[in-house]
Amino acid sequence: MRVRYSYLPQQFADCDDLWRDLKAFVPTGDFTLGKPLAEFEERFAVLIGARHAIGVNSGTDALKLSLRALGVGAGDEVITAANTFVATVGAIAEVGATPVFVDCDDTFCMDVSQLEARITKRTKAIMPVHFTGYMTDMRAVMPIAERHKLPVVEDACQAILGAIAGRNAGTWGAAGAFSLHPLKNLNVWSDGGVIVTNDGEIAKQLRLQRNHGLADRDTVVLLGCNSRLDTIQAVVGNWLLPKTKAISDARIANAAFYDRELSKLRQIRIPPRPAGMRIVYHLYVVFAERRDELLKFCHAHGVEAKVHYPVPIYRQPALQRYGLKEGDFPVSDRHAKDVISFPCDQHLSPAEMQYVVDTVAAFYAESGR
Repeated sequence: MRVRYSYLPQQFADCDDLWRDLKAFVPTGDFTLGKPLAEFEERFAVLIGARHAIGVNSGTDALKLSLRALGVGAGDEVITAANTFVATVGAIAEVGATPVFVDCDDTFCMDVSQLEARITKRTKAIMPVHFTGYMTDMRAVMPIAERHKLPVVEDACQAILGAIAGRNAGTWGAAGAFSLHPLKNLNVWSDGGVIVTNDGEIAKQLRLQRNHGLADRDTVVLLGCNSRLDTIQAVVGNWLLPKTKAISDARIANAAFYDRELSKLRQIRIPPRPAGMRIVYHLYVVFAERRDELLKFCHAHGVEAKVHYPVPIYRQPALQRYGLKEGDFPVSDRHAKDVISFPCDQHLSPAEMQYVVDTVAAFYAESGR
């Protein structure tokens, strides 16, 4: 059996109604900031529970433009997690700021107990990363941010409909950034992103920033950029958006199956599952003994397991200028050696998931002889 990682051919295998929507849309010529985009933004805001949603061209730009709207720029520091996708740090660097890292805990998110010690006079914002579908403990982040009068931009790119105590990711800070990349739980046919906020002034700034700073066709009120979410992608988003909760629910159910079955293997450690947190499993990640050997065994037996990520972002060559070294963030370093990700999407069959479990069990049974 082969258990693939990318589910996109299945997700869009039966979408005749979407093709009808696209064929009806094309003759309108409404390709830039069009009506379907306005509809998508309104529906996305309702889905997340925010007052405003602004479509942009990627999750990376969602982070970058949020920082710009808050006045973060050259010489400033932004505190974030030591293990994340490069886009988090890239967005900070693009506005001229310096990333300041905090180690993670075993939920793969920022260890908030270490946050306050990293705040300096140059700190201009905090950017917690809701990594793999977990959420950073925003109940602990927000009092620290408020005490130091620092805005929070949530990197919620991997956590759409993740929640703590019923409050969704992206709605805790000044702004929340989401990705619509093809492998996200809510996706489109290209790159795409959305920013949510409850602040009307921030929303106004973001709408200007994404569209060259144009207040109207002939009036440039600030120097922005071209970061509009393509209206044709909004048509795709509108088709998939009603399914978003069901997609997350399916991933949660699949993760529960894996947790139950993989926890029977002493060589696998399941991460903590905090009470009151809705983890949406953009990635299903566990800790594995002899991870690299297990990964190779899975690939040889048709299971497309992955590692997110084998080198923490703070140790990447592009960040050497910050003078960081292996050992500075030991939990992130340990994760890089121990984590493995298994397919967990909504299209997996029970037989496929059982095969993943059986393959992992077979590896440890054979290697333990």
